Parts: sequence; structure tokens; C-alpha cells
Amino acid sequence: MGYYNQTETNETRTETVKSSSKKGYFFTGVVGAVIGAVTISFAAPYMPWTNNSVISSSSGTKVEGTAVPVVNKTKGATDLPGMIEGAKEVVVGVMNFQKNTDPFSQSAGQEAEAGSGSGVIYKKVGDKALIVTNNHVVDGANKLEVKLSNGTNVPAKLVGKDPWLDLAVVEIDGKNVNKIATLGDSDKIRAGESAIAIGNPLGFDGSVTEGIISSKDREIPVDINGDGRPDWQAQVIQTDAAINPGNSGGALFNQNGEVIGINSSKIAQQAVEGIGFAIPINVAKPVIDSLEKYGEVKRPVMGVTVMGLDEIPSYALGQFKLPKDVTSGVLLRQITPGSPAEKAGLQQYDVVVAFDGQKIDNAVQFRKYLYEKKKVGDKLEVTAYRNGEKITKTLTLADSGTTN
Repeated sequence: MGYYNQTETNETRTETVKSSSKKGYFFTGVVGAVIGAVTISFAAPYMPWTNNSVISSSSGTKVEGTAVPVVNKTKGATDLPGMIEGAKEVVVGVMNFQKNTDPFSQSAGQEAEAGSGSGVIYKKVGDKALIVTNNHVVDGANKLEVKLSNGTNVPAKLVGKDPWLDLAVVEIDGKNVNKIATLGDSDKIRAGESAIAIGNPLGFDGSVTEGIISSKDREIPVDINGDGRPDWQAQVIQTDAAINPGNSGGALFNQNGEVIGINSSKIAQQAVEGIGFAIPINVAKPVIDSLEKYGEVKRPVMGVTVMGLDEIPSYALGQFKLPKDVTSGVLLRQITPGSPAEKAGLQQYDVVVAFDGQKIDNAVQFRKYLYEKKKVGDKLEVTAYRNGEKITKTLTLADSGTTN
């Protein structure tokens, strides 16, 4: 049994998209207004990157990229219609098929399309093509299909998925794939630059919307386990290019035809327009690579289940005998036997207040520090309070896939 738990993995993801009977990517902090841009079909319970324009696959065949040359060097302009025409070839539809579990339905037990989104062909290896999409597009699927830009439907296999970054990789037969996306550098984009979103919203294949980059490093809270509390702060690109249901997993391109983000969600309040979000491609790249290699993202873990002090009723805090000046931190609710935390001498109901001397106020900061500052095998100094006394322990972080 691995060290996958509530705070370091948050157990099972139970998200909502518009209806309580469906699952999808859901952000909290905006009054539940941010939803994954996936099209729901029926109400069953569920729910080698390069900057070169031409690359060689491992089979030796030539596969074109989507980057386009500057056609007007004076103005720095590109052939936008030409870019879009080529870019459409790498954006596909992803169909999620599930069994209908409604006992009162005539089709109970039968597989049907439960939802659809988009995906981006980003690599060809031998006779296989790899597609990146959102986790919430493929979540719960019994079967996956991909609809290519020429209208052909092909079976797809899930390679791996990650609920934390809302990314997934699927594999298809690549014999008909002659173009893959050129992945750009999302760190170099600037507010005000053009952004072109391509996807299959509402079944309209290859739909294109254009806008600008509003922010390249927006952070929005994410509720992963459906308890109404943020579990993660997702870094996203904000754009006013229209992101509609079915756009999830599609590409956000710059005007040069390079993918700068994977479209994921939008604010769905009636009074709000033009606020959509995409996962920056530089954030996505290492996750995609890990999903290819391992089928999951291996993250450093302590082997604990935690709860922020801000989640505990004030009347219950007294039992932990904290000093009056300690008002924030993270309670260790459970310690996994044989885990790094247990080996280091940490105990249930210890209250963690710092990692490596840096203050930890809540469960989100707890995870962010582990996942973004540390690696598997790194040493971690933990400062905590036990029965009112300050203690310091040092542990070696394990792999999230480690077994006892």
C-alpha cells in the first residue's frame, strides 16, 4: 500500500460540472463558478517536443509541426489563416464512454458516450501517436475514442492521468497522423499577446476562437476531493478567447502556431464573460513526460493524512495544547505505517508549522512545498508541536508510488 492519502493525493476526486450527477474539473474560491469545459452527453452518474517545424519520428518518417514562419518581417506578422489551417490537424475530439448505471433506464448497463472534450496530438513514436488532454475529459471512462480532424473515429488507450494538474495522455494508432503540435514556451508569453483556442466545443469540430492573454501566471484554488475546500492552487493562463463546453483538453496557440497552453476551464457565471483558463505548456511538459513513462506523476510524500488548523472548529483546537501565538499550521491526522513520517518519529496529532524553516500555514501550502520545492529522496526538516512542545524531525521523502 503506497503513501497516497488525503493531503498528498486527497483520496478520490469527486468533482462537479453543473450537475451533481456528473463529474468534472471544479475550482472553488469563485463560488463554484469555474467549471471544466467538457461536454456532457447524458445524465448517467459519473460522470519529441521541439520548436522545429519538421521533426522525425522514431519510424524515420517526416512529421510536420504547427509552427509557421514570419511572413512579414517588418511587422512580425504570420499567416494566421494558414497557421490555423495547419493547427486544426493536431486538435482532436476525445469521447468518453461509460456504462449507464441508472437502473430505471432502458439502456442500463450499456455503454454510451458520457462526455466529450478535445485533445492535442503532440508526439509520434513509431506507429503510435500520443495525445494530451484533461484528466476530467477521460475520468471514469470504460472506453475512449478519438475523432481525428478528417472525421475518422479511432479507438484510444489511456496511458496515464493526473488529477492534480488535470492532465491525461492517451494513445492512438498513428498511421494516419502526419502532423503534431509544436510546443512553445509559456514562460515567454506576455499579457496582451494574441491567443487562439482550438477545440471541439458542443461537437463543432475544429472551432476557433481568438483573444488575448490576460495573465500568464494566474493562480486559482482547486477543490479536488469535492469537500468545498481548496486543495491546490493551480497556475493557469487567463485568456478572453472563448472556452466553451467541449474545449477542455484542446490547444491554446500563440500566433506563430505554437501550443502555449492546454485549455481546461472557464468561469460559468451568467454575468461573467471572457474569463477562460489554460494550463501553461511549461507546467504541463514534465507532467506529460511522467505520464508517458510511468502512467502517473511520482511526487515526494511524507506518508501522512493532514488537515489545516483553519479547517478545525475553534472549540476543538484546545485538545492540541498549542501555544497562544500558534494560530496556523497543519494537523497530522494519520501516519502511514512504515512511511518516512513514522520513521522520522512524527506522530498522529502533531501540528506541523514549518518545513525547512519556512512557515506552513495550511494544507495547500503543505502540498505546494512538497510538490514544488522538493524531490523524491530529498531531506525535509519538519518543525511541529506535540502536546504544546516544539519538536524538529528530519525525514527522507518517498515516492508517491512506493509500496510497503
